[in-house]
This record gives sequence, structure tokens and C-alpha cells, in this order.
Amino acid sequence: MRALATFSLLAGCFALAACAAGPRVPRYTERFEREVRTTANPGSVAARDIAFARAARDDGGPSAFDEFAAADAVIHDAEGPIDVAAYFARRSASMPPRQWTPQAVWSSCDGQTAISQGKYADPDGQWGYYATVWERQRDYDYAFAYHIAAPDAALTARENAERDARPTGDDVIVVRAIPMITGEVADCPGEDALPSPLPAPAMEEGSRIGGERSKDGTLAWRWVQGADGRRSFVASHWQGGSWKQATRFEITADGRYERDN
Repeated sequence: MRALATFSLLAGCFALAACAAGPRVPRYTERFEREVRTTANPGSVAARDIAFARAARDDGGPSAFDEFAAADAVIHDAEGPIDVAAYFARRSASMPPRQWTPQAVWSSCDGQTAISQGKYADPDGQWGYYATVWERQRDYDYAFAYHIAAPDAALTARENAERDARPTGDDVIVVRAIPMITGEVADCPGEDALPSPLPAPAMEEGSRIGGERSKDGTLAWRWVQGADGRRSFVASHWQGGSWKQATRFEITADGRYERDN
């Protein structure tokens, strides 16, 4: 069944008198906690992405990307996907890290694979969009396996205009709205209705392609690197007995985010 929701935090209540009287009794059984850790939960992916952004702000981009990366993680650069160390070797060590925030998360039915998509801001005032593929690790935390991002002129103009239009002054208090993050979980397949293979895209000569499918087959993602430098990323999830597009990125040869017409 489709799960489309905003996220809320689960808060536990503790009896102070009982704590004072003796050792605290665990509220949940080990089985319950294990099931929660291994169930699809877009909220935990969003929280992980936010923690990733906070680490980049506090510790710097190279350190944060190294901390949150899976063993074989790649960043899709202008020449194609490359490993994290090689990517940052090309960037200035003194360059302040970009900041980002997720806007949407798509999860496989089993929660083992998820994709977050959102917007980012570079230190030079340029804004853009990104997508990150997350994989659940043995310790139940998510690590990113793939990351792609590109600046967008329309988003940059809108965000900077909004910033310049904010009132200023000692007696002005500006309260920003909390961004809403949406989440979707793919349908769980039945034994008699396993997801079909995702159709192969049309490929131009000289292009390269890669990507993966979640273990349960309900979430698939694919990247394409064109011979002319164009890049694309497409993610699809299993909904209502067929593949539905979750998010799509098209990046021009000069590295700009290209909007759908």
C-alpha cells in the first residue's frame, strides 16, 4: 500500500518516579526494535540526510562525505561517477562546503534502499538540486552510494530574490517556515506479482550507463553519462502494479540543471 506522508518524531514517555525507585525497564522488546530498524521509514532517511548536511557545515565537505559514504560510494561529476576521494581531490580544500536540505524521499518496500532529493546552496550564492541514493548498512544506519547535483538558474534567482526582499532592522524578527519533506514507500510485491524489469532507456553512441535495483525489486535508479558530457539520473518505484517515476535529473553538457518542458 502506498505511504505518502509528512514525518513526525516518535517520543517516548518515561515515568520519573519509577526511574528513581529502580533501574529503568526497556519500553520496547528487542524484536520490536529490530523490526523498526529494518522497516521502510522515509523519515529516518531524511534525518540521515539532514545530519549529513550538518556534518558538512560543521566538519567540512570531505570529512562529511567520507563519514556518510558507503564503501563503494561515487559522486557523479562532469566526466562520470567517481569515488569520493577523487572528487574532493579536484576541489579547493579552502572552499566552504555547500549546504542542502531534503525535500522528498522514496523508499523501497523493505527499506533497504532509498533516494532523497532536495535543493542546495553553494557559498557563492548559487542554488541547485541534488539526489542521493542511500543503502542501509549492517549497523542499520544509512550510507550514501551515489550522489548527483547541479546548479539551477531559476532556483538561484528565486532564492536570492527572496533573501534580498527580507526586511532588515534591529526591531525585525524573521521566522522562516519549517520545510515540509514528503515521503513515499514502494508497494510490497506479492509472490504472484513480482516487479517486472525496468525498461532500458534509449542510448546514444558513446554513452555509459549504470545503476541498481533494490534487493526486493521495488526501487530502481539509473544514471547515464553522455559522450558530450550530458548527465542524467532517473529513479522509479513500484506502485499499483507498474513502475512510476520518482524523480528525474537532466544535466546539460556545461553542468546546468535542465528542467522538464
